[in-house]
Amino acid sequence: MKVHETSIAGLLRIELDLQRNPDGWFEESFHRDKLAAAGMPPYEVVQHNVAYFESAGILRGVHAEPWDKYLSPSAGRVFVAIVELPEAKVETFELGVGDALYVPRGLGNSFCTIAPHTVYNFLVNEPWSPERIAVNPFDPELAIDWPGEELSFTEKDATSPSLAEVRSQGV
Repeated sequence: MKVHETSIAGLLRIELDLQRNPDGWFEESFHRDKLAAAGMPPYEVVQHNVAYFESAGILRGVHAEPWDKYLSPSAGRVFVAIVELPEAKVETFELGVGDALYVPRGLGNSFCTIAPHTVYNFLVNEPWSPERIAVNPFDPELAIDWPGEELSFTEKDATSPSLAEVRSQGV
């Protein structure tokens, strides 16, 4: 496992050890001690969520929740945009099997599937709650260049406030 710093403080890109074999592959997707030795902060998982997306082009976010997240696909590929709030600094990644991100609480997290049959794992260090800050993923200030021509998104995400509106509320 290799941990790499990014241009956003606390956000880490992680290369996982992927062992390919004639039948497929094996990946140790989360190993607390190895990740800590590689430079990830202490992290106690309290909940593991798995989401399956049948199609490419499914978009979710931008959501900033009150917990740290460890994100990793176990099938398919995702385009991930992480937003530092309220500065509007955006860093994007393409993740597949063998990749992970550590996203500290308060950073905006959004993603778009870029392959069908994507399975995305979310390990969090606090139980899920509806508490979050949402920002419109199509906000021109963020200027996220989402992949694909046809995107599927929730009305709630598409009608989330702009970053300027969120800032005016004190974020």
